[in-house]
Amino acid sequence: MEGPLQNIRILDLTRILAGPYATMILGDLGADILKIERPEEGDAARGNGPFWSEEYSTYFMSLNRNKRSITLDLSHLKGKELFVEMVKQSDVVIENFVPGTMTSWGLDYQELQNHNPGLVYAAISGFGQDGPYARRPALDVVVQGMGGIMSVTGEPDGGPIRVGASIGDMTAGLYCAIGILAALQERTKSKKGQMLDISMLDCQVALQENAFSRYLATGEVPQRLGTRHPVSTPFQAFKTQDSWVVVAITGSEMWPLFCSAIDRVDLIDDERFTSGWLRTQNYDELEPIMREAMLTKTTEAWLRNLIALNLPCGPVNSIDQVVADPQITHREMIIDIAHPKLSSYKGVRSPLRLSRTPPTVNRYAPDLSEHTDEVLHELLGLGVEAIKRLRDEKVI
Repeated sequence: MEGPLQNIRILDLTRILAGPYATMILGDLGADILKIERPEEGDAARGNGPFWSEEYSTYFMSLNRNKRSITLDLSHLKGKELFVEMVKQSDVVIENFVPGTMTSWGLDYQELQNHNPGLVYAAISGFGQDGPYARRPALDVVVQGMGGIMSVTGEPDGGPIRVGASIGDMTAGLYCAIGILAALQERTKSKKGQMLDISMLDCQVALQENAFSRYLATGEVPQRLGTRHPVSTPFQAFKTQDSWVVVAITGSEMWPLFCSAIDRVDLIDDERFTSGWLRTQNYDELEPIMREAMLTKTTEAWLRNLIALNLPCGPVNSIDQVVADPQITHREMIIDIAHPKLSSYKGVRSPLRLSRTPPTVNRYAPDLSEHTDEVLHELLGLGVEAIKRLRDEKVI
């Protein structure tokens, strides 16, 4: 079955996480992703452990399925020439170098659009292509810190906490994929490409729209609240007899049911607690009552009681528990990906569910330069001898 991006070719110069995450999303949707790596070195993520069979990086394998790997030295004159020829036959170029890198090679958007006016050029960087921080390098934890999310993550009496997933990188990857799709759609009308400038820091600000809107409206700086919600209460994780449970109560109808569940119907009409905002304002009075009540049962018992009342709740699962969860199993979120040397390896399925053209995994994460000869012959018509000369000259 053809994916919705079946006829889109993407030249992927990205490495590590933000860019590869974006191109994995697009590759799952059927785009032809040509992952261009440095000869001999490749994507630095190939060296990140742990490893499948002591050879294949789980980090790299989790991000680079549905891609073909070719090696090309873009600092070499012939490497540049080959790349430009590939650009002429492609729809998208995506890179996540420090701004100025592609310009130093003579391969920035201004140059490449001369060879392909319909090219969509996406650049991911820590701080964007302009501004006082533009040339500074940045990794996930840096933008999590600078973007404010670490200041609102953690317990009130603790220090800042990095969010457990690399959302500095992954949010940038998601926004990049969205921007590329938007530019490709617009191109169907204008027949013109354009440049997409993604700043990891910008994406962190966008991700926290509510925290910023609250600050801009009230002047109050959001603080760390643990698992609590800044507006609704109760909306958090509670310790139970044996583990933790998450409860999220919103609206006027849920509060009486929750009071009944914790055997505190006397709280229903208490004027301090009649709305989510009032309960948040009077949290210090309410929290000890809820905490004491939630310690009286096991997580499983609370889930039975709360689910019976149709109240939003769930366990705080560890990763192994998520993998074994019946809903995750039913949705087939953990998949086996065929591999010629490993037989197969496990990965996480795309969460996109399209009824006619669903995302698929047709390729395992490639070995370094696995498809160099294939792509150079397919796109540029190069023969065996021409490719051998390029390899001898260390262009590929």
